[in-house]
Amino acid sequence: MSELKVRTRTTGALADLPPGGLPTVTTPTGGTVDVVTSVSAPGFNPLDLLYASLAACMVLSARIAANRLGVADRLGEVRAEVTGGKAKDEPSRVETFNIKLEIAGDLDAATKERILADAEHICTVSNTLRVAPALHATLG
Repeated sequence: MSELKVRTRTTGALADLPPGGLPTVTTPTGGTVDVVTSVSAPGFNPLDLLYASLAACMVLSARIAANRLGVADRLGEVRAEVTGGKAKDEPSRVETFNIKLEIAGDLDAATKERILADAEHICTVSNTLRVAPALHATLG
């Protein structure tokens, strides 16, 4: 497998919660997402954003994997559906993540399985979720 390339893009998120309102999340690069909390409201809630991060990372990592395997020219659409199961005990958390990766293109089953395995290894988000990262909360 080729050597890992470290990207220097600024990452992070800032969530602002106005009095009586809902959060807006922004990134250092100018991305913006309005967060919803109502069960029936369209949009992303905090768990959706977590699942979305994993789904986006997996499809991008699948493309990287296909490039490394020399089959990117035969890769069609890649789709990741991520769901999860919340723990029934405390603390409140997602206990299980389920990733269903669909890979279209002129590829045999073994190559698709290899892309899935490599994507899971490449994806920063899946690698982070697999271990218990340190969390540090402070008052600003």
